[in-house]
Amino acid sequence: MRKNFFAFLLAITLLLPSVAFGQAVVKISNAERAMATGVTAEQLKQYLYFVASDAMGGRDTPSQGLDVTAEFIKMNLWKWGFKPAGDNGTFFQKMTLNREAVDTANAFMEVGGQRYAFGEDFFRMAGNTTGTLEKPLVFVGNGWLVKSKNIDSYAGLDVSGKIVVVQMQGAPTNASLRILPKGVTQADLKPAAKGTDWADPAAYAQQKGAAGLIYIASPELQGFWGQIKQFLGRGGAMKVKGLEDEPAPTTSALPVILASQKVGEALFAGESANSVKTPDTAPFTFSPAKKIGISVKGITDTATTQNVVAIWEGSDPILKNEMVAIGAHYDHVGTNPNAPGPDKIWNGADDDGSGTVAVLAIAEALAKAKTRPKRSILFVWHAGEEKGLWGSEYFNKFPTVDIKQVVAQLNIDMIGRSRKADDVNPKNKDLSGENAIYVIGAEMMSSTLGAITKQTNDAYLKMTYDYRYDDPKDTNRFFFRSDHFNYAVNGIPVAFWFDGVHEDYHGPGDHADKIDYAKMEKVTRTIMLTMLEISDLKERPKVDKQLPAELTQR
Repeated sequence: MRKNFFAFLLAITLLLPSVAFGQAVVKISNAERAMATGVTAEQLKQYLYFVASDAMGGRDTPSQGLDVTAEFIKMNLWKWGFKPAGDNGTFFQKMTLNREAVDTANAFMEVGGQRYAFGEDFFRMAGNTTGTLEKPLVFVGNGWLVKSKNIDSYAGLDVSGKIVVVQMQGAPTNASLRILPKGVTQADLKPAAKGTDWADPAAYAQQKGAAGLIYIASPELQGFWGQIKQFLGRGGAMKVKGLEDEPAPTTSALPVILASQKVGEALFAGESANSVKTPDTAPFTFSPAKKIGISVKGITDTATTQNVVAIWEGSDPILKNEMVAIGAHYDHVGTNPNAPGPDKIWNGADDDGSGTVAVLAIAEALAKAKTRPKRSILFVWHAGEEKGLWGSEYFNKFPTVDIKQVVAQLNIDMIGRSRKADDVNPKNKDLSGENAIYVIGAEMMSSTLGAITKQTNDAYLKMTYDYRYDDPKDTNRFFFRSDHFNYAVNGIPVAFWFDGVHEDYHGPGDHADKIDYAKMEKVTRTIMLTMLEISDLKERPKVDKQLPAELTQR
């Protein structure tokens, strides 16, 4: 019924100059339409072929390729007359990255007299240890505590002073390498209940007094081994200074090791008929004769990266003090020298080169327009999204502008790919079509933002807006996986445009020649007009929806 009613409203728009429902009325002026035509497919293509070129090396955070991309964005912003809004009158907001790296020359792991190489067969995730660990080994399945799911890996076990061995399952969904047990979702892990109602394997092992923890990679995780080498190959996970709400894993007193399946086979050899265990295997104590040696010593490793931040000042003497934010993450996952095929560079053309250049094209169109929006427009290109939404979290915790004056944030993360009618690849089954795009978050927080988002599209190009992921209970958790999330945590209404996961998602095949530039032009123009409509509202969009628990608990 709702579908038919919506179709009726859509038909009326053909007869009226504006679309009206919800809490807002969109009237797209000729001047605004002309402004949007400043975004062109050719312009987007030229920028993306540069940003996603091999010369950028996959734009890892941190990397020279990412820095060159930042300089490219900065150069254009300066040329077009934007106001720097980063640190100390610059376009950059600098972030310091700290990592306790490993003295790789002297690092090793030994099982039954066989030595294994650091960075190849095992990695340190936390802590330091030197020499042979003369401690009993205990297998504890998946290692988790989740009371709501009746999961307690250490039930009836005394692991105090022992080394626990955990068999991982499945594959990670992001750079944190967190893999949840079967039947558990992120929604089950309430932040306020951490340590009491639930605990991840490392936290639970330390809570139980274990002497160390060894994760054995799952077959799926082993498939990510090349990327893990990039992430952990020099030591522990890198952290952004100022974002350590919890102790950094590398400062933990508990030594935590991630070992390959090959090491796992050596550990389990002789312990039962099967050399490799599953997370469902019952806990058991290893033979006292099974000795292991691990030596990993930390050394200091520091780097810097940056968000790129600029403002286009509004025309209204009062409203210009408020800002509509628009952004994208300009990083990707870098180069994988151990990739099995000839292509070693993860170019990230769609993820998120497409968003990066879409925001840049909007900036250029705005700068060349004859009129200005009433509110100011805040442009932020975020670094480190692939590492855990670093740039957006840092910007929201240490803003270089008055963040309370940001009335909404529009996030563009993957808008360049489309599924053709004859595409039968199952990996593309959720990829949006040539005239479609997923919209996430717009209706989750603010009725006004939701109405503006819909109305702008209906009054302009009438693309198919797919809202299937606009739900905090979405099992893919897309609302929580891109930079808009940290603005939402800050109480700012958000909208996120996304084309969907496809065959080249986080793979070496995400190249600029596979982008649908005609679609990308349509989406970018529509987002620009949405931005302009919000900028001219008499009142800022209000948060009038019940927020997801993850927002209210942070």
